[in-house]
Amino acid sequence: MAKAELFQKDIPAEERVFYYASEEDDPIKTDEQEKKVEVGLPEGYEFIPKNPFVKLYSAMLFRIFKLFGQYYERGYWQAKFYGREKLKKARGKGYVIYANHTNPFHDVFGPALVADRRIFTIISPVNLKIPGIGKVLPYIGGLPLGKTKEEKQAFNDAVDERLKQKKVLVIYPEAHVWPYATKIRKFPAGDRSFKYAVRNNLPIFTMTTTYHKRKDKKRGDLPRMDVYVDGPFWPDAKLSEEENRAKLAKEAYDSMVKYSKKSSYEYFQYRPKSAKK
Repeated sequence: MAKAELFQKDIPAEERVFYYASEEDDPIKTDEQEKKVEVGLPEGYEFIPKNPFVKLYSAMLFRIFKLFGQYYERGYWQAKFYGREKLKKARGKGYVIYANHTNPFHDVFGPALVADRRIFTIISPVNLKIPGIGKVLPYIGGLPLGKTKEEKQAFNDAVDERLKQKKVLVIYPEAHVWPYATKIRKFPAGDRSFKYAVRNNLPIFTMTTTYHKRKDKKRGDLPRMDVYVDGPFWPDAKLSEEENRAKLAKEAYDSMVKYSKKSSYEYFQYRPKSAKK
């Protein structure tokens, strides 16, 4: 299966089927994943830069990135956004956005256009190896997961600090990109990724991308997008941390399932291997 080409040009219909054994199968792998190379963080990696010039560079790069995202999302994907006014209910607080993982390029730009402030997105260290954009990701808000005990602690401290700064944390709980998928998959990590909102007593929102046929044929059969924001969903002070994680995970999943049903076009098909002849 092609990689970037999946999102840059129309693919023949016969090549738009992926047979999976598990919802945790990965249709798109980087070279490191295919070779099963364990990718860690660079030595001395700073999750929150201290150098003022690096901070200024990061802020400027994010503005440019967001401006380009406007053109890319609305021009290339003809994206329409609904429900962003709901984010006003979290005014004065940080919050977490959970989104379905269906397009690696849109998944970079989309949350930046949805959110009303600076975003920081949890990513795999493998993404830092992507040619070109990999080295830029930390400056536009990428927060790579740590591998060692020290890296994991630094990562968690950085997440908490960004939320205390009233920024936005973006998480893709489905973990793997399934190109143009119109269904919501179970979250491989269960409710563990909901701990950030719970321990900081902050709300979560969902961002669900749906797919539809274009009215024009300038990009062949490639779909266009509608993006729906829902929430806020809050931790309950009467519940334990574990109960709150489960509560928020269910609310996020149910919300994303509800909006995913608005998709009206299945450009890419996903079928269990048991259905393959």
